[in-house]
Amino acid sequence: MGFLSVIRRWALRDKMPIREIARRTGLSRNTVKKYLREGAVEPKFKTPSRPSKLDPYADRLSAWLLAQARKSRKDRRTVKLMHEDLVKLGYDGSYERVAAFARAWRADRHRAEQTTGRGTYVPLVFQPGEAFQFDWSEDWGNIAGERVKLQVAHIKLSHSRAFLVRAYPLQTHEMLFDAHWHAFRVFGGVPGRGIYDNMKTAVDRVGRGKQRAINARFKAMASHYVFERFCQTKLA
Repeated sequence: MGFLSVIRRWALRDKMPIREIARRTGLSRNTVKKYLREGAVEPKFKTPSRPSKLDPYADRLSAWLLAQARKSRKDRRTVKLMHEDLVKLGYDGSYERVAAFARAWRADRHRAEQTTGRGTYVPLVFQPGEAFQFDWSEDWGNIAGERVKLQVAHIKLSHSRAFLVRAYPLQTHEMLFDAHWHAFRVFGGVPGRGIYDNMKTAVDRVGRGKQRAINARFKAMASHYVFERFCQTKLA
C-alpha cells in the first residue's frame, strides 16, 4: 500500500496534477486515474512477456544510485551518464528504461526515509491540522460487576492538544481502525501526519537504528485516510 498511499497523498492533499504524478511514477495518466478512483488497490505494473534488458544490471544500477545519493548534488553523476556506463557493460536497452528505474528507486528511498525517520524530524511546534499522535495504554474497568483489563486508545491533535480516548478489549487492527474512525469523526477531519510509537499493529519488525517494517494493514489505513505516518518514540 505504500506506493498507492503516495499517489493518493500527492493527488488529494498536495493537489498535484495527474500529468505530474504520471511523470514521477512512470504510470500512464489513465492508470493513475484508475487507482485514484478505485482507491483501495495497490498499483501493479504489467509483467513483461520476457525479462527486461535491464534486469541483469539492476543491482549494479541500484548500487550506483545509492552511492550518488550520498554525495553532494554537484558531485553526482546524471542518469544519462549511468546509462552510458551501462551501455559500456553490454546493456543495449533504452535510456528511458534506465530513467524510469531511477525514478522508481528514488521514490522508494524517499518513502523509506519518511517511515524510518532518517533525514526527518518531528517538530515541537505544530500548525493546525498538521499532525496527530496515537498511543495505547492499559487500564482497568468494572463491567457487569467484573474487573476487566482494558486497552485504551489515545488520539491527540498535536496543535490544539484536543484528544479522544476510547477503551477496547484488545489491541487488534479492528480496534485500531475503529479508534481512528471515531477520532477523525469527532475532530471533523484528518490531519496531515500521524505520529506513533512502535506498537505491534503498526510495526511488524524493528530494524537497526530507525529502520522499521511497517505493517501492511496499517499502511492500508493510512492510505485510505491519506495521511503520512511516522513510527518512532512517542511524544508527551
